[in-house]
Amino acid sequence: MDTTRKWLQFYQADVFTNEPFGGNPLAVFPDAGDLTDREFQQIAREMNLSETVFVLPPTDPRAVAKIRIFTPSQEIPFAGHPVLGTFYVLGTLKRLPLHEPVTHVFYECHLGVFPLELIILQGHIEQVVMSQPAPEFPEVVSQVEIIYELAKALGVQKSQITDSPFPVEVVSTGLPVLIVPIRTLTAVKSMQVNHTAIQDICARLGTNGIMVYTSMTLEENSTVHTRMFADPIGIPEDPATGSAGGALGAYLVKNGVVEVGPTTEVVIEQGYEMNRPSRILVQVFSDDDIIQNIKVGGQVVMVAEGKMMY
Repeated sequence: MDTTRKWLQFYQADVFTNEPFGGNPLAVFPDAGDLTDREFQQIAREMNLSETVFVLPPTDPRAVAKIRIFTPSQEIPFAGHPVLGTFYVLGTLKRLPLHEPVTHVFYECHLGVFPLELIILQGHIEQVVMSQPAPEFPEVVSQVEIIYELAKALGVQKSQITDSPFPVEVVSTGLPVLIVPIRTLTAVKSMQVNHTAIQDICARLGTNGIMVYTSMTLEENSTVHTRMFADPIGIPEDPATGSAGGALGAYLVKNGVVEVGPTTEVVIEQGYEMNRPSRILVQVFSDDDIIQNIKVGGQVVMVAEGKMMY
């Protein structure tokens, strides 16, 4: 064995599920302070998951940790399932002081410092809930040619989009995503996606991906069924997307797709087409038709641990 190489402990968790091999897989390296940027990217490419998280000492005294998030192709400033999965792992490893029924912490990422809640029952983390940046709605896409190109890129009839009473819209709660309403569940499930065209459309609109949704669902207690295509950040399809889930929750409230109250709860089902069923819980807090806050949460399970030699 080459004794000049180093070992680095990692853990793998599935996020937005309560069963192994569902949800969105995530690799977490809890002791990454000695790595270089090049090594971060090399390791993320080697793990080949939608995201890999590296935990560093915080630079802000309010935060318990700083995280850096990498896809196989690039670093991203913010994401949902990496945040939830990382703090589930840290809590499970007893690196956080857990207090029932709720443990409140702050974490640091490239966008700033944000609060996080861990729901604790009998010493076990039942759920992790994150607050997301306030939503922004930079553009409603109404150009006929873009809608036509979008339908072709998604492999659906244009009427599946245009017959919806709701808009195609760019929304961001940290990462901009294009939200596309689709009329039927059958159309969503049977999409034959042109990933090159998806990337071109996202580049034109300045988004990191496209989330399609329909109000027809597989599970009785779900609000919407979704699929997420994130080719611009190297993820052809994502089984569960917390950042886009928050953006979709804001979209559903802003456009009156769901019944809106001071607290609107949305349950997103995603990943079924990838055989990784996922459930994303979104809470949208509103006052006088203005969205004040968005929380995204879900369950997490640990599935693996190991050591990377580099």
